[in-house]
Amino acid sequence: MSTRPAGLDEAVTSLSAGVRHWIGQHAGFLDSPAGHAELPVTPRVKALLQLALLRRHWGYAAPDDPALAEVAAVVEQAWGRPDFPRLLTLDRRYARQFELMYAALAPAGTDADAPRAVLARLAADGYLAPSRKSPYLHLEARYHADLAGAEHRFASYRELYASSLPARAAALPVADVDVCVVTHTVFYLGDFGLRDPGLTEEERAEVLGVVERLTEHSLGLGEWDLVGKLLLAQFCLGADPLATPSGAAGFRMLADVQSPSGAIPGRSVVRRAPADATPVEFFRKSYQATLVTALATLIVTNGRRTGGLSTAGATTVRENR
Repeated sequence: MSTRPAGLDEAVTSLSAGVRHWIGQHAGFLDSPAGHAELPVTPRVKALLQLALLRRHWGYAAPDDPALAEVAAVVEQAWGRPDFPRLLTLDRRYARQFELMYAALAPAGTDADAPRAVLARLAADGYLAPSRKSPYLHLEARYHADLAGAEHRFASYRELYASSLPARAAALPVADVDVCVVTHTVFYLGDFGLRDPGLTEEERAEVLGVVERLTEHSLGLGEWDLVGKLLLAQFCLGADPLATPSGAAGFRMLADVQSPSGAIPGRSVVRRAPADATPVEFFRKSYQATLVTALATLIVTNGRRTGGLSTAGATTVRENR
């Protein structure tokens, strides 16, 4: 039986409380007059979409957390803005991805007219069909379309896994494997831990081996943001990342670098916020890794408390295999 290093549970509990406190305190900046003035539109919109994803899983894992109320208020305010759908389309590179995420992550109680109009436009444009999407973007679109309850013509999750990077990454040098593609593929297959990813035991073990190797590699590089994603991927594949050597080391690293404010002070050792960073610079450097750490610790600790992968609130899919 695997065991966890002494004191690790307490370190992760403290880590999670700190990052959630920081997010709760600072998320409002994204949709404030100061945030509108000082943050570029595309990164700000992406950050709000990420915040909505965190809010969704925070609601499952810790619905009574006072900091969640702060985050929920920011998301509801942003989705209630009449101009928000227009902001999603300003950068043509991400417009359709952002629009589908917007419809998928709309908080309960949001006026459904704008998300419905977005989905209708995406369907008319052919975005809810495979077209020429890469396997990864095909899977991402399928996941968000399912979350939005949209009709689509995407391939099954089994087919999408078969053509994915994780399905062949075991044969590749670790330095040649895109961590974000691997981890997000795992997240979309398993709805960030809310459902079984639908892999055979052999497939699960193979992908988990890839994720553990990537965790060790990212630890050596001091990639805080990537390590947070990999810890969550380990959990989504059925492992307890507090009990795997790479997972325990990853949580220790994040706890050790956490700032007194609760934030993870940058995406990595080489991209950390400088000591003389302005508040806006610190926010921009710290937001991504802090949000990822909050998401990972919430899902992992809740999953361990409830006995593993949960089906509560899981995405309803029309063809999961």
